[in-house]
Amino acid sequence: MDQWLDQFLHYLIVEKGLSKNTIEAYSHGLSQFLHHLKGQGVQEIKEVGKFHVRGFLHALKKKNLSSKTIVRNLVAIRTFFRFMVQEGILEVNPVEELESPKVTKTLPEILALKEIEKILEQPDLQSPLGIRDRAMLEMLYATGMRVSELTHLPTHQVNLEGGYVLLYGKGSKERMVPIGSEAMKWVHHYLTSARGCLAKGRESPFLFINRSGKGMSRQQFWKNLKHYARKAGLRKKITPHLLRHSFASHLLERGADLRSVQMMLGHVDISTTQIYTHVTGERLKKIHQQYHPRG
Repeated sequence: MDQWLDQFLHYLIVEKGLSKNTIEAYSHGLSQFLHHLKGQGVQEIKEVGKFHVRGFLHALKKKNLSSKTIVRNLVAIRTFFRFMVQEGILEVNPVEELESPKVTKTLPEILALKEIEKILEQPDLQSPLGIRDRAMLEMLYATGMRVSELTHLPTHQVNLEGGYVLLYGKGSKERMVPIGSEAMKWVHHYLTSARGCLAKGRESPFLFINRSGKGMSRQQFWKNLKHYARKAGLRKKITPHLLRHSFASHLLERGADLRSVQMMLGHVDISTTQIYTHVTGERLKKIHQQYHPRG
């Protein structure tokens, strides 16, 4: 069965053009599923039925995994079997009509503007690394890009004169996002005063580089962000995605339309973006209760 998994992953990379993170998630979930099948004595892919998949999902639930994670695994399994039918290896997708577990939608937490400003003020602007970090934080909040898009952003995709950045998100879908004057100022400052010190004559296609002149990892940026959040005195769990949530919510609070925010975030389906309208609504309720004389 492992050979079919290899063929499927090759198909996702070459024909579907899915992101590296999505492919890794599919690979991990399906490897676990095939391991589960072997444990059940299933030797051939044609032997797999709905009850095998239900058993696997039940095993994930027993591990206290979230319903969102379980649904993501089911999507991977469905897509895998759809591929098997498409390739003529199977005649019927055994899990096509299997119901998905209900996902509890949780409202994303966001940071207040003052909290974000506190974080932005923490990097040491006397050092090249501090200037780089300030530019990265400004860029992340200004565009709402994903952290992987930030750390792997090629220099040539940033147009400071035009005031926009070109991003290729999930499925290599292209989108153009405005940068804003503050982020533009800091990226320009980084390019003219800090990047050369870090590069030390070495070439790198990436805008943001580490002290070795190479592209940064997501983990390193996350670690830096947590450090600055602690310095700012914030006790919340701070992640790069929290700045993305805040970017979207702050735009909607100030009157941006949902479709524009969807385009900037790179969401394929507007229903994914609509959760931010609930966040805005909850905040408005709190403000109303706090300040209305009969709240």
